[in-house]
Amino acid sequence: MMAPSALSQVPVAVPIHTDTSSLPRSLFKSNNVSFHNKLWTPGLYLDSKITNSRLRNRFVVCMSVQQVSKPKVGVSPLSLEDAKEPPLHLYKNKEPYTATIVSVERLVGPKAPGETCHIVIDHGGNVPYWEGQSYGVIPPGENPKKPGSPHNVRLYSIASTRYGDSFDGKTASLCVRRAVYYDPETGKEDPSKNGVCSNFLCDSKPGDKVQITGPSGKIMLLPEDNPNATHIMIATGTGVAPFRGYLRRMFMESVPTFKFGGLAWLFLGVANGDSLLYDEEFSKYLREYPDNFRLLDGGAHIYFCGLKGMMPGIQDTLKKVAEQRGESWDEKLSQLKKSKQWHVEVY
Repeated sequence: MMAPSALSQVPVAVPIHTDTSSLPRSLFKSNNVSFHNKLWTPGLYLDSKITNSRLRNRFVVCMSVQQVSKPKVGVSPLSLEDAKEPPLHLYKNKEPYTATIVSVERLVGPKAPGETCHIVIDHGGNVPYWEGQSYGVIPPGENPKKPGSPHNVRLYSIASTRYGDSFDGKTASLCVRRAVYYDPETGKEDPSKNGVCSNFLCDSKPGDKVQITGPSGKIMLLPEDNPNATHIMIATGTGVAPFRGYLRRMFMESVPTFKFGGLAWLFLGVANGDSLLYDEEFSKYLREYPDNFRLLDGGAHIYFCGLKGMMPGIQDTLKKVAEQRGESWDEKLSQLKKSKQWHVEVY
């Protein structure tokens, strides 16, 4: 289910049994890497430029998954499948919905730089959403730049399907990296400059209240018109959030109106093995489903979510691929956008 991303000079771990014969070999340099004592084929480096220093020295983990007959989890209420259009802006900044924290779980290992948490929020079924949408979160307290006013809303991609982690349509999950600031001179943490919302969420306890807005966004919605399509997902860090929702809908949940029979590839850029997010869950899909590969020419959808600094390198790489095939990348990109195969949400 996961596969290597077009980030510049980044090691790529390709799982055993993954067919990489269709990938342009001229883009790769050999290197050996491993994660969590799993067996991987020799890693690869993709040649392109990185414009964001936060993306340097990142591993890119890669897997692919294809559907087979496996028992799936029942979900409810199935009325969540009835809407023809996604819900949008049900709750706005001035009138947010007060939800409840269900759980906060650290996702990364001890050697990961920083902390990333999986946060489950109970919205009681009152703030429905579709896969690929975002919630806004308003942290408690006063905005220091606007005395008497609440903090600005922070947007977070939702990391669960519309049925939530409890499969009952009453929860939503967020993947949040704690934003911590260190003084460059002293090397010590400066709490006054830490991320207000991310620290509030990562420090939350079950039962705490949280104000949410939304849902918002249509760019990253999972297209379901062709259940046999190929989906290529490229993420850095917490940009993996919407893709977790996609994969749970594709491979975990029993949804009568959506019988996925296609192929999913996930390219995830991380700092090291301990930084892998949802590793156990994604590895389970890999064990249970055989892999294959199809190209954008066959109608595959491609998604990008995470740091915007990854995009120039990715576009440079795709341009090289197009040129090797005697095609114009500008024309190809225009075609992908026109056919709604190109989905980008970066920050």
